[in-house]
Parts: sequence; structure tokens; C-alpha cells
Amino acid sequence: MKSPFFVQSWRQLLKYLFPILILISFVTILLVDSFTFSAITEGGRFSAIAQLPRQEIRGVWMTSNDFDTLKNRAKVQDAVSQLRRLNFNTIYPVVWNSGYVMYPSAIAQRAGIQPFVSRGSDGHDILADLINQAHRQGLLVIPWFEFGFMAPPTSELALNYPDWFTQKRDGSQTSSDAAGEVMWLNPFHPQVQQFITNLVLETVTQYDADGIQFDDHMSLPYEFGYDQYTVALYTQETNNTPPTNPQDAAWVQWRADKITAFMVQLNQAVKQRKPQAIFSVSPNYYDFAYKFHLQDWLSWMRQNIVDELIVQVYRPNLQSFVENISRLEIQEAQQIIPTGIGIMTGLRNNPVPIQQIKAQVRATQERGLGVTFFYYESLWNDAPEPLDERQAGFENIFPSPALRARVE
Repeated sequence: MKSPFFVQSWRQLLKYLFPILILISFVTILLVDSFTFSAITEGGRFSAIAQLPRQEIRGVWMTSNDFDTLKNRAKVQDAVSQLRRLNFNTIYPVVWNSGYVMYPSAIAQRAGIQPFVSRGSDGHDILADLINQAHRQGLLVIPWFEFGFMAPPTSELALNYPDWFTQKRDGSQTSSDAAGEVMWLNPFHPQVQQFITNLVLETVTQYDADGIQFDDHMSLPYEFGYDQYTVALYTQETNNTPPTNPQDAAWVQWRADKITAFMVQLNQAVKQRKPQAIFSVSPNYYDFAYKFHLQDWLSWMRQNIVDELIVQVYRPNLQSFVENISRLEIQEAQQIIPTGIGIMTGLRNNPVPIQQIKAQVRATQERGLGVTFFYYESLWNDAPEPLDERQAGFENIFPSPALRARVE
């Protein structure tokens, strides 16, 4: 039988130890939650990968339509300050559009494809100014190669390097896109691959950018690939000529695998130059991307070359939107890397109501996904609501800060 003194001493000890035990339990839970383990299969092998907490993406694309803002230092300062106040954390400014770069580029000048230099209203470097101002406010800047392998037929790139472009089986070289009539650089051609790589490396080296992003145009419509170079390459590797059906499964996979191989090389080149750079991709949902644009981004992700994924889901219908953001490949991605959904906030000729935007953001956040809006000007300009009402609608979308850490 324990003595009263012993019992009293034990109770006294517990009184002091109890808060410490609670604290240890709380810290343990946080640590376990922070280092989650994701089980993946690759090549038939099962492995567990320790993951750091995945930072929530709260971004906005800045397009060529935003040039009036981008070229003016004061407007950029206002824009960045407002985005910071509304708890955004990432800006994706366009740097490659219509066959031209949007910054002073020695690569483009030497190639003879850049008859002008995009500069600000006082002659300053637009991209450098945006990066400096955003970093002062704690936002990341990830330059965006919007046009990927796409270029208009009137661009110097198309006119000066006709052999760099691919074609359909009937010999035609153009397709219709939201950007109008466009041609497609041959992603299998070594000179094209080197040109794109040089531009990307120039961007991540010349600027204090936090990464680089490629969208749904870092791809090739399935009808293309019947140019002389690609036909010869396919014949050499398979002892067959390309099928007459452009959607033949083996022909689709061969071309998709070639694009994947290039993206792996591009990732390695970027990481060698800037190891901490975020290699971001913003494709369409997977079935569409692979079948219609030969963009096997799921393989890219499984080969660990994607640091961040933003899937474009531009659907006005909420049910269709929810179905697309609930896809299994998106669920797989968010277990591994920061994952978000691209939400349309409007076009100049097609404004989107704030209620639709808020409903889609709510559905996205309920699934633990980040958000990136297309595009800056349509956040509160060219909108169906008055400016004050529109801006008020964004006040509570991100109610608290979620800064993304910069890794120097």
C-alpha cells in the first residue's frame, strides 16, 4: 500500500508534467502532418516519398492584355500592393507570346526574330521591375512561356525559319486557336528544342525569377507531325511510315513520348542553371491534353520534373467545373506537389460574374486545391459589376495570408 506522502508527491509531479506532455503531443502531431508520406508506384515499384507541407497557390496570370499595367512602374506598384493586400502570393507574367519575347533578349536578337524590344514607359526592363516590386511585397514571380511551340504565320520566327515548323498530313501548316491562326514549331526538331531551351535558360539566368511555367501550348495538336523531318525520324526508329490516322494510338504515344523526353531535358537544363527554380506546368485536363495535344503531363509529373501543377478548367457550368477538378490525376498530383486550378475571371468580350468566380473558388478550396486566375485585368476591369462591387467580391476569397517561401 502506497504511503500518503508518495501519492501526494506523484500527483504533484503529474501536475507539472501534464502541460509538458500536452505540448510534446501537439508538436508530434504537427511534425507528422508536416512530413506526410505519399505512396506512389513507378515502373511497378512501390515507394514512399517524404513531402514538406505543400504551399497553397494563390496566383494570377498577367498577359499581353495587361501590358498597359506592366509598362508603368506606378501601376505595377499599385497592382502588386493590391494583390498582396488580397493575400495573393504568385504572379505569372507572360514572357513568350506570338513568336516574340517580352523582355530584352540577346537570344531572340541573334536569331533575327525580334525587330523590337518590349520596354516600359521610361525605357526600363518590365520583367525586372515586376520581379523587384513583387519580391519586396513577398510575392513569387514565375515567368510564363504562353505560346510554347505555337507562333503566328506572320511572325519573324515563322517567316525566317520555315523548316522549324511541322505540318498536317495534307501539307497544311496552320490551325485555329483562341489566339487566331497559328503555326506549330516542330517539338521533335533539335534546332527547335535548342532555341526554346536557350530562351528558357536566358529567362531564369537573366532575372531573379522564382521559376518558369509552360502551359497547354507546350504541346502539339494531334493532326501535326507529318513534316519531312518527323516522318524520316519515325521511319528510322520504327521501320514504318506514320499512320494515315493521326489518332493512331502508337503514333500518338510516339510523339507524346518525344515531347516528354524534351521536357525532361529542359527540366534538367533549368535545374542545372538554377536548382531551386519552380518548374511549373499549366495544362488542360489530362484526357484532352494527351489525346488532342500529345501532352502527357501525367508522365512528366511521375518522372518528377513538375514542381507545381495548375490545371486550366475554364467551365461556366459549376457541375462540369466540379467534375473536372475532381479527376483522379489531380488528386494524385496534390499528394505530391503544390496543385491548383486555373479559373477564368473573364475576357474582354466575355466577362465573368463575380458569383461564378466565388462559387468555383469555393469548390476548389473545399478540395484542398490552390487557385490561379486568368487574367489580371479581368479581375476587376471589363467586368459585369461596378469596380467597387467587383473588388469587394475578392476581399474574402483569401481571408488570411498564405505566403510562399522563396528558396534562395
